Amino acid sequence: MTPTTSRVFEIFKQLNEIPRPSHHEERVADYLCKFAERLHLPYKRDAENCVVISKPATPGHEGAEPIVLLNHMDMVCVGMSDPLHTPIDAYTEDGWMKARGTSLGADNGIGLSMALAVLESSDITHGPLEVMTTTNEEDGMSGASQLSPDFLIGRKVINLDSEDYDTITTGAAGACLQFHRIPIARHSAPAGSWYTIRFSGGLGGHSGVDINKNRCSAATATYRVLSALREQYGAQVSAVNVGEANASIASSAEIAVCIPSEHSGFAHRVETMMNTWLNDNFAASDAGMRCTVSSGEAQSAVINGEAVDALVHCLSEIPQGVVKMSDVMPGTVETSNNIGRIMTEEDCIFVSTHTRSFIDSDMEALSKQIAGIFAAYGAQSETVMSAPAWQEDQQSAFLRLTSDTFNDVLGWRPRMVAMHFVLEAGFFVERYPGIQIASIGPRIVEPHSTSERVELSTIEDIWRVLIELLSRMA
Repeated sequence: MTPTTSRVFEIFKQLNEIPRPSHHEERVADYLCKFAERLHLPYKRDAENCVVISKPATPGHEGAEPIVLLNHMDMVCVGMSDPLHTPIDAYTEDGWMKARGTSLGADNGIGLSMALAVLESSDITHGPLEVMTTTNEEDGMSGASQLSPDFLIGRKVINLDSEDYDTITTGAAGACLQFHRIPIARHSAPAGSWYTIRFSGGLGGHSGVDINKNRCSAATATYRVLSALREQYGAQVSAVNVGEANASIASSAEIAVCIPSEHSGFAHRVETMMNTWLNDNFAASDAGMRCTVSSGEAQSAVINGEAVDALVHCLSEIPQGVVKMSDVMPGTVETSNNIGRIMTEEDCIFVSTHTRSFIDSDMEALSKQIAGIFAAYGAQSETVMSAPAWQEDQQSAFLRLTSDTFNDVLGWRPRMVAMHFVLEAGFFVERYPGIQIASIGPRIVEPHSTSERVELSTIEDIWRVLIELLSRMA
């Protein structure tokens, strides 16, 4: 590990002491501004807390084209009961960095740490440099979508937010994040037996890159159990809470139900029913997901049955998972939809859906279809984010140079592929005419989950590629 790479890990440790869930990046933005001030570098911070820090070229390279290092400062906080006050406890094991009980924040904290280490270093050759860090990338991309046209100068962008070490990401799916609200009324709870039904132990994962891995979404499991309990037992429901983040495959759920009449052995029968279903469908792909049923605390009120039935119908009718595979990119998901969260709120049942596609018109059509299904059952929908798909010319000189640098530094050429996750690149292409983007990064496995980990050797390798690429572009 080179001394400068050690500094990357030191900066990452500092970032992980600052809680940074989406929509709450103020403290990270403060950190970035103070970082710039310590180095006497000019910076700008906008109303969305996006920050760009500028660094002059290495002497003798002032005439080089400006380069942008792009990252985002927020992370998906999974496994944290209080994301605003929970620092990340990271550790290394068998060549990987992991976190104890939570997501790690390597997405995109490692890339950001690399960019900051470049700012700090005095022995890296580069042209004029801008380190651009956006907010809310993981839950709406409001930071990138609100950037002013004059916020950036550079038109060559190295995005350090890729998770496939052997890949230059040259395209990304578009995405539409929608919030749906089924109105509810509350009635006095009937006499009966109360139970808490839990789904836990699922792998969860990224709702884009992991959507085709046949993982059990706790939202799908919730539909299965609610449908059966309503039909067979007339179950009354007081609360439904599913999932951890809008951009994740739900790995857990908790449902509070009242069974109005006595049913001997209810808990055992429901557990057996659901665990048999889980084993039949996910034994090879998500064996850890299990259902447990336990006696629950009696509640004073339940949700009206019409609202619960509306939720069940919506969950049964909207597409979940892969909708279409690509005809032109073999093995690549073209269009998908994921139910991220379901929450019982004061006056509604909240459901979030994340629709992705490489075809913008298909994404729009599927999003309208989903909103129409909810509307048919009395729900209101709002589009929180709609990000365009992005595709670079893989034959461009910029991408060829990036590929050549990999080959010369590491001895192999990376793949050039479009990925079924969403990057901010589409907004940058729209906002800054002529911009070109190459996305690279270390190997990050299971992002957006408590199993998130980053392979240490790949950080070293991407660092070497990055500093050589900056030198060549200077």
